[in-house]
Amino acid sequence: MNSTQLIDDAPTESARRQKTRARLLDAAFEIFAEKGVHASSVEMITEAAGFTRGAFYSNFSTKEELFFALMERENALRIDQLQVGVAEYLGPFAEQGVGITDEVVGTVIANVLELQSDDRRWCLVQSELLLLAMRDADVARWYLDFQNRFFVELTAIVVDALASVSRRFLIDPVEAVRIIAELCASAEQNAILAADERPLAERVSESMPALVLALTEKLPGHDQK
Repeated sequence: MNSTQLIDDAPTESARRQKTRARLLDAAFEIFAEKGVHASSVEMITEAAGFTRGAFYSNFSTKEELFFALMERENALRIDQLQVGVAEYLGPFAEQGVGITDEVVGTVIANVLELQSDDRRWCLVQSELLLLAMRDADVARWYLDFQNRFFVELTAIVVDALASVSRRFLIDPVEAVRIIAELCASAEQNAILAADERPLAERVSESMPALVLALTEKLPGHDQK
């Protein structure tokens, strides 16, 4: 095979590999949420994905590596969803050069949350990761780094979004975003325990706006009528 053939074949091979990884991650999402990480086997995941063990090990060294890749993918998805929500619902205020009033904070938050993936499986898988980290020091180090990177990225988006509508946090921004995220996580956990099928935005329709207003203030000189 000449070099031209290798170049031509590379995109096809890369696309095929990406599809294989995506199917393995999708299958793992289902299995981990249903069975838990320890009870899930490579065989369960590959069978659900329609692949052999060989296909699994050509993409991931261990079940844990796949689990971490799944966490990275899902967090990236939620970051993207947040950016879409911010652009759609806060963008018009920023373009007009006006701040967001206290009265419409709840509406804007509800609209942004409705774009977020309200997937009960994600709550279960996140709980699995926390349990793994609490039981394994090596996983704990990865978990803390993973969480810190995620919240730094998330906080940058939220801070910029608030600034675009003339608001800012009253406390350390990362801590503020963690508090907001904890409220969402708690709402998800309680919904699973209580078999509450309402959307996340509806379940936090009162507490979330109140929390955001308590944690933020209008920038000086930008009070709204």
